[in-house]
Amino acid sequence: MGIGAVAMAAMAVVLVMQLGDGSSLLSVGLYGAAFVLSGAVIEMSRRGRTRLGMAVLVAGFVVVLAADWWLRGI
Repeated sequence: MGIGAVAMAAMAVVLVMQLGDGSSLLSVGLYGAAFVLSGAVIEMSRRGRTRLGMAVLVAGFVVVLAADWWLRGI
């Protein structure tokens, strides 16, 4: 739960920075999705699915960061 909460706080900071930079709505949406993903991981952890939650968190963040990098290149 702690790692999910830290990830949620980090994504909130990145989301605020993205909004300040005037980024595209799609990029902001990706970080919003990562924020929601962190909440889902916290819920999985509460239900005893910690390993699954960590796998989902890592895979989800890799996908979000890769998609953001790819979208900035377009």
